[in-house]
Amino acid sequence: MAFGVDQLDERNNSHGFFNWCYVTLMFSSLIAVTLIVYIQDNMGWKMGFGVPVMLMFLSAVTFFLPSSFYIKLKPKASLLTGLAQVIVASFRNRHIALPSHAANEVYYIREGSMLQVPSEKLRFLNKACMIKNPQEDLTSKGTASNPWSLCTIDQVEDLKALIRVMPLCSAGIMLSVTVNQGSLMVIQAGTMDRHVTSNFEIPAASFSLFMMISVVVWIAFYDQIALPLASKIKGQPVRLGLKQRMGIGLLCSCASMVASAFVECTRRKIAIEEGFSDEPQAVVHMSALWVLPFHVLAGLSEAFNAIALIEFCYSNLPKTMSTIAANVHGLGGFTGNLVASLITSMVDNVTKKGGESWVSSNMNKGHYDYYYCLLAGLSMLNFVYFLVCCKAHGPCDGDTENEAENSGIGDHESIDDC
Repeated sequence: MAFGVDQLDERNNSHGFFNWCYVTLMFSSLIAVTLIVYIQDNMGWKMGFGVPVMLMFLSAVTFFLPSSFYIKLKPKASLLTGLAQVIVASFRNRHIALPSHAANEVYYIREGSMLQVPSEKLRFLNKACMIKNPQEDLTSKGTASNPWSLCTIDQVEDLKALIRVMPLCSAGIMLSVTVNQGSLMVIQAGTMDRHVTSNFEIPAASFSLFMMISVVVWIAFYDQIALPLASKIKGQPVRLGLKQRMGIGLLCSCASMVASAFVECTRRKIAIEEGFSDEPQAVVHMSALWVLPFHVLAGLSEAFNAIALIEFCYSNLPKTMSTIAANVHGLGGFTGNLVASLITSMVDNVTKKGGESWVSSNMNKGHYDYYYCLLAGLSMLNFVYFLVCCKAHGPCDGDTENEAENSGIGDHESIDDC
């Protein structure tokens, strides 16, 4: 993704690129869990693995053939090492008093840098780029004699930018927790009537397809219908702001848990009435299509939040941090998996003391509806946390009209500041 953005004429003009990159990802997932699975089931595992091998080979060939036309940016230094140097240098220089006002001569400026003085935000980090003694801190060529004691203003501002975006990015962890409840939905769907017709039954594990489909359909609708229609009505190009889209995604994830709690409460009640309390595998007389609201809302939450989060990181982090910006969402998903496991374990340990655990292996005796309500409550608290982070962060770079003009985003008008 980071390499793809490098190919664009304007780095901030990447709204459509991220949308369709995500659509491609979801569409390929659809092929994987439908066509490839079908081949594995009906033609054997040799063919099932052989087809992906050939597809991957063709993918590699088509990627390398136009290699000479790619824009290839050469790395100048290790980004992670630079960030670590700022932290170490700030700690080493913690006893140094900062000047009352910024002065060019007291800060270490990288040759060719556009930054002449560090920003006033997170001011304690400015000590990392402050020159104490030019004879000792700088070599005869004007470079830092010890990069672990003196950093450039650019290094300091890179770390500040990363620190500023992390609170808003962390709000996406709870969204990953709710989306990762899909495994429980498979168990739930397995105890419900999955027949669409008398001869066709949807496999319980295949309901995740609806999440992927909702992502693809919504992105296509938003990008090709909703935005052009809204722009035509308003008379000028418009789009939802980044923070608005992230917030809508968080609310959709909360709504998906509310819908799941309602469905599970109804399913459990029917199971008990039909005498299946001790038969967790028994199929109740309730259509499994009732689990679709969760998958659709979870898909919408991904479509709104994930893409906006990546765009937010790209527009608020320096270009040298493009790879980090591309992987922030993945890091949030990884952390969300860990947090989901932690929450499940805690709920199990606490609730089983009073009898049957909420997340019992027997769904008919447990209270998964209570568990989903808990996740919905945590999601709403997370949304409040997100609003606080939005207020503290301020406007997003590359999302207001003035910034759009300066950064080359185009004449898009944002519906809100960010």
